Amino acid sequence: MSTGKYLRVNGTEYQIPGQWLGRRLLDYLRHELRLVSVKEGCGEGDCGACTVFVDAEPMCACLLLCGVVAGRNIITVEGLPQDFRQRFAQLCEKHGGLQCGYCTPGFTMMSAWLSGGGTETGKDPLDKLLAGNICRCSVYQQLKKVVAELT
Repeated sequence: MSTGKYLRVNGTEYQIPGQWLGRRLLDYLRHELRLVSVKEGCGEGDCGACTVFVDAEPMCACLLLCGVVAGRNIITVEGLPQDFRQRFAQLCEKHGGLQCGYCTPGFTMMSAWLSGGGTETGKDPLDKLLAGNICRCSVYQQLKKVVAELT
C-alpha cells in the first residue's frame, strides 16, 4: 500500500487531494467518495454515527483529519461483508431495533468489531461497550439484543 497522501477505503486506494488533507475524514468519505453510511450526528465524537474502522479499530470520522489518517486502511459499513450486513438488518427487524435508522451505521460497525473479537474489553458489559453510540429514538434495548445475538 502506498503511504502519504493515500487512503485505502473499503479495499480501494484513493489519492487524497491536497485540499482535503486538513479536512475531516467524515466529509471526505461522504462528499468525495459518496459513502453515506458515515453520518454526522454530534460532530464531537460522542454519538457514534460516524464510526469507521481505522486499521481495524473503531474511531469517529468526525474527529479525524484526512492528512492524519493518510496511508491507513479505512472500513465503512459499505465495506463490511454483505452477509454480516444482511444478518444485522434481519436481527434489527426481528428485535424491533430500527426507527429512524440514524444510529444504525454506528451500531453496525460496533457489532462487527465486537463479533470479530476486536476488543480486549469483551468481558465488559454490553452497555459499556456501546456507550459511545447514541440512539435518539431510544431503541437501546432492542439494539442491545441485536448486538448480543451477533457477538
